[in-house]
Amino acid sequence: MRERQPVRDARRDAEFTAFARGTGTRLLRVATLLTAEPPDAGPRARRLLTLALAHTYAHWDRPPGEDPYERTRAHLAVRFARGNWYRRLFPVPAQGPLAVLTARERAVLVLRVYEGVGEEQTAALLGLPTERVHLICERAVVRVLRPPPPAPGRAVVRRAPSWARGVGRPS
Repeated sequence: MRERQPVRDARRDAEFTAFARGTGTRLLRVATLLTAEPPDAGPRARRLLTLALAHTYAHWDRPPGEDPYERTRAHLAVRFARGNWYRRLFPVPAQGPLAVLTARERAVLVLRVYEGVGEEQTAALLGLPTERVHLICERAVVRVLRPPPPAPGRAVVRRAPSWARGVGRPS
């Protein structure tokens, strides 16, 4: 006899809730890296994750062989890559270590390095040739590890740490 609809819905809700609790933090970190927002305040990252989780919930009853984490991560990356045109119209200043990268470079770097997705799969997700993904990843790693030198004519002023300046010490 078939399960009744309320029982099936309750089971589905419980499975999805367990999935979201278990992977939500890691997926939020991926979204934060993609959007280059500060980790403590990332409204675009949270919105991106909410949309990806909503899509995953809507398609929760897929064949049992599919990994919901991979499906959510893929939707997160595709949604970020395809929604990038909107950010060109209304730019939001990026912050953090990946702020020096373009949106495409961030997407490739996060998928390849942070998530460990293969070049072929990354290329398929982002709609790029495999060779292009390889070149973008190499260029992004170099840009993150070796930031550009300061512009000529501008002096680099480095302040001493607060503990060396005596800030916060009782007199």
